[in-house]
Amino acid sequence: MPKPAPPSPPGRLTATLALLSFVIPLSTDMYLPGFPAMARDLSTDAAGVQLTLTAFLFGLAAGQLVLGPLSDRYGRRKPILLGTGICTLVTALCAVAPSLELLTVLRFLMGFSGAAAVVVGRAVVSDTASGTAATRIFGMLMALGGIAPIVAPLAGGAIVNGPGGWRTVFWVLASATALMFLAALLLVPESLPAEHRHARGIRTTLKAAVSVLTDRLYLGHTLAFCFASATLFCYIAASPFLLQNVLGFSVGEASMAFSAGALTATVSSAAAARLVSRYGSRLLLKVGLAVLLMSSALALLVTATGNLNRVWALGLVGIGFLGLGQVFATAPALALARVPHAAGTGSAVLGTLQSVLGAAVAPLMGIAGGHTVMPLFLGMTGCALIATLALWLTRQEPDLARQKR
Repeated sequence: MPKPAPPSPPGRLTATLALLSFVIPLSTDMYLPGFPAMARDLSTDAAGVQLTLTAFLFGLAAGQLVLGPLSDRYGRRKPILLGTGICTLVTALCAVAPSLELLTVLRFLMGFSGAAAVVVGRAVVSDTASGTAATRIFGMLMALGGIAPIVAPLAGGAIVNGPGGWRTVFWVLASATALMFLAALLLVPESLPAEHRHARGIRTTLKAAVSVLTDRLYLGHTLAFCFASATLFCYIAASPFLLQNVLGFSVGEASMAFSAGALTATVSSAAAARLVSRYGSRLLLKVGLAVLLMSSALALLVTATGNLNRVWALGLVGIGFLGLGQVFATAPALALARVPHAAGTGSAVLGTLQSVLGAAVAPLMGIAGGHTVMPLFLGMTGCALIATLALWLTRQEPDLARQKR
């Protein structure tokens, strides 16, 4: 039985889903200013510290792959509550980890459990909104959730310079995750009725997965979103060394520069939520990818010719983030609109690929050491190019924003 077109979710639920989405930008961005200090304290190098980020992203990928399909079978509330509860405990353990090896394992578990908030949150949007309304919701989630990467590096920079150092960051993250658990417990209702769940076991789950993976339009938008996201993970992994080692910013200045980029993407996503009715989701997605690709390629050219400075670096990264905001607001809605019968599985595939790509590119950013940014802009340009080419899979598709809701 097909699901009827859902109405838009109430504002309180939208705000709560945005709060739940904080776990990812907070967990990736808040401890970035502490990378150099972590390398010293844990007796490792740039690549070793970046491994903790890679472990988190691999955990996030695995968690989404498991918890997304489970939410199609058992409903949305249980995975969110279980995941955020476990994530709170594991994050607190990260604060007292005595070695790089243990911290890396805990970061994997942190990503796995925290994945529930992200993958199930996207499925809740698909359950409660469709068409242009869904694009608006994703745009608002990006805008509201964008507060986290703006605040996180600023707060992280202040915390790292305080008496507790980088370990205090994880105590703050544990408190934030506990707040997410309470918000989910009190404000997120069950959005998937029992009659729409896949209750017949693994065979039904696999059938849903096959239907998702064989949908060409879903795959095209998912690949565009995930490879665009990979450009962001390139920047996240390399930004402490770009901003501090190459451009010569202090920890506080680097945190402000990183936050400025996050603010740019947030404003762009908020603008997309308003522009989608006039210009359509696909046009905004195309423009966003074009801007991202051109800015990344120009940054690579400037770096290769030895002309990179603060103005070029921050200016081109900021322009790229303008495009990225458009992609983040439109691509998930276009992808999940194709698989309303398996929104949890569709969200899991999208989120898993996003995390796997992020985990794959993050350690590569430090492969040439902490004093060069050629790997950063090579990675961003390559990923942006693949994201743009992925739209070929979605050719001749009518615009989601023009369809009747």
